[in-house]
Amino acid sequence: MGVSGSGKSTVGRLLARKTGGRFVDGDDHHPPANIRKMSAGISLDDQDRRGWLEKLASIIRDADGLTIVACSALKERYREILGEAELVFLDGSPALIRERLESRSDHFMPSNLLRSQFEDLERPAGALTLDVALSPPELVRQIIEGFGLEEVTR
Repeated sequence: MGVSGSGKSTVGRLLARKTGGRFVDGDDHHPPANIRKMSAGISLDDQDRRGWLEKLASIIRDADGLTIVACSALKERYREILGEAELVFLDGSPALIRERLESRSDHFMPSNLLRSQFEDLERPAGALTLDVALSPPELVRQIIEGFGLEEVTR
């Protein structure tokens, strides 16, 4: 979990490859209306997010084996909808994350929405919190170590 641009998809994909788990990118499950809204620079509200979060909760509930879900999950009430899940919070400075957002062209989330994401962010208690200034391989190493996961590929 974390704000847009924190590296959730990059780290999640790499973690799935290293552990043999399944990766689910939450962005792929946004309804078209949400994507249109964000693409237009309009922040999603709780109502916009509800159905999306419920769909991800269903994926988590029905998971068979290690499933890594990349999802912003910015507020505690969003994480409650997701249900039982171990959390990794990819945390970083607004300046670093803004720089990353502005350097990518393949995502619907414009950097001008980053401020609203940081305003909505409720830091999770009990999550494995990692600094996104670290490289993705180092973040994955720390996740594997932090959760005692078995690495199946090198």
